[in-house]
Amino acid sequence: MERKNIVVLTGAGISAESGIPTFRDTNGLWEGHDVMEVASIEGWLRNPTLVQEFYNLRRKAALAADPNAAHYALVQLELAYQVTIITQNVDLLHEKAGSNNIIHLHGRLDQAKSSIDDSLIYPVLGEEIEMGELCEKGSQLRPNIVWFGEAVPEIEKAAAHISEADMLIIIGTSLQVYPAAGLKDFAPEHCRSILIDKKIPDSANLHNIQCYEEPATVAVPRLIEQLMKNH
Repeated sequence: MERKNIVVLTGAGISAESGIPTFRDTNGLWEGHDVMEVASIEGWLRNPTLVQEFYNLRRKAALAADPNAAHYALVQLELAYQVTIITQNVDLLHEKAGSNNIIHLHGRLDQAKSSIDDSLIYPVLGEEIEMGELCEKGSQLRPNIVWFGEAVPEIEKAAAHISEADMLIIIGTSLQVYPAAGLKDFAPEHCRSILIDKKIPDSANLHNIQCYEEPATVAVPRLIEQLMKNH
């Protein structure tokens, strides 16, 4: 029998429960810096040292963090279903937990890339990318992260997966940041869609989506236990 196709879209809320702070929880500030200062191409051009420091600290935090019950529950789902995880997170906690099919919408902290050629991507060895570390074309290495104002290379692949989903599970995202927020609209008519978040936003268009306003570590294991029983 063909296995049902489940697509999971995760945002900062699932990682927050592993102790990784989110911009949403800090009113868009990091140590007094506005998000656009440290997560935009304009910020990088203005002060690359500050941006590099921000991501070096985020990388250290991610390396020290452990997956939580929600991450581990998603791994169990692969025993019975075809599962693709589309994540807006850059922390690699899904990989640490053991999930296999992961699309990184916004990049990943364990990679650096050339600041003049997006195709030149390198592993980050250790915790930091240092100023003065150059790509083979002689430009400064930057985090392989999609910043505000930049294209999202994996968005079409993500939309294609959702367009073939039998079930879409959205976890820990406010559905306010585009283009990721628009991905739910690619779900086919027969697809069952579920949203799990500690705070369901009033302004999101949640037509035909079952909502659970609970922490991911509570609601995700419970949902996946049900799905495994019903398989």
